[in-house]
Amino acid sequence: MEKKNTNTVTIKNKRAGHEYFLLDTLTAGIVLTGTEIKSIREGKASLSESYCMFKENELFVVGMHIAEYDKGTYNNHNPKRDRKLLLTARELRKLKVKVQEKGLTIIPVVLFINDKGLAKLDVALARGKHYYDKRETLKNKDSKRDVEKQLKNY
Repeated sequence: MEKKNTNTVTIKNKRAGHEYFLLDTLTAGIVLTGTEIKSIREGKASLSESYCMFKENELFVVGMHIAEYDKGTYNNHNPKRDRKLLLTARELRKLKVKVQEKGLTIIPVVLFINDKGLAKLDVALARGKHYYDKRETLKNKDSKRDVEKQLKNY
């Protein structure tokens, strides 16, 4: 008898699509402590101010906030600590080469719990948008919404 995971947690970085052009996306594992995974399962995490950076040849997510676990004791974690991402050596080399290009960065997009109950982080290779690009994105979004509204009324 298989037990289905009914706890589907998905935490999105809503600013990512507005601030950046997302060029390439990868799914990475993330190294967490016990109280961190419990807080994520409760949905108490934020990706809004986070980014990824290389330290030596390893990729870390910086600035991701995972709230302290309510029932945690003296073992509770630091909410803003740097967390190591788990990617293959080939993926890390590819990302490191691309980040050294001008204007590219790595940002976390979605934090989720997979079918096996493990926390995964979708990271994207991104290029920052200019102000006029942001206005264009909002204009396209509004026009798409208007078209859908008109089609719905028919």
